[in-house]
Amino acid sequence: MKKMMKKFALTVACVMTVAMFAACGGKDEKADTITFGTNAEFPPFEFVAANGVIGEYDGIDMAIAKQIGDEIGKTAQIENMEFDSLLLALQNGQVDAVIAGMTIDPERAEEVNFSVPYYTAKQVMIVKEDSSIAKATDMADKKIVVIQGYTGESCVKEMGYPYEAFKKGSEAIMELVNGKCDVVVIDSATAQKYVGDNEGLKIVEDAEAFSSEEYGIAVNKKNTELLEQINEVLNKMIADGTINELSAKYSEQ
Repeated sequence: MKKMMKKFALTVACVMTVAMFAACGGKDEKADTITFGTNAEFPPFEFVAANGVIGEYDGIDMAIAKQIGDEIGKTAQIENMEFDSLLLALQNGQVDAVIAGMTIDPERAEEVNFSVPYYTAKQVMIVKEDSSIAKATDMADKKIVVIQGYTGESCVKEMGYPYEAFKKGSEAIMELVNGKCDVVVIDSATAQKYVGDNEGLKIVEDAEAFSSEEYGIAVNKKNTELLEQINEVLNKMIADGTINELSAKYSEQ
């Protein structure tokens, strides 16, 4: 009986030791990584590729995320999800930061902290080359498509025009290519990428209707240390021209 008790005690001790090592390993692994939430449907900022800079993910934002990880001594990981779910995932601790071509605006800033701006963009209209749309007011009697949660949706909503929202930019563009809508409102850099990849489309700008906007990386309000680290890296990348180089590189692909 004593031998059996000793054997049982030894077995329990071994199991507890393994569990402790596993727990410690999980903690160390998490401490060595930084997880960014994104929506990989927004080229040239984030998209899925055969060989991305972080796993299967590539783009301007992904290259920035990787450098942030490298600079602060952590491995950058990506959680790809719907755009509207990103800030909730950040607040719930599912991700450490959000980098997704996200516009800094007062409403979002109430929920999260934003980094220093790292990119300035504006909204434009993508139409077919023979379209009569020359300015934003021409959309009044047209079928408008936007991407759900993007700034373009907010702009069109403020104009009071009816629209249809898609979760993916690629789906919105296919609606236009297939003649199921008249115009897609989206960020300028992404518009250039889609027009370059699809014949028969053009970009229409209207500076009076669409003002410029700035992208930032979102961080949980409680994580001020990470925000400071991200800002330090971004300021360095802006100062040495790295972000401009990344923008040029991915916009040409």
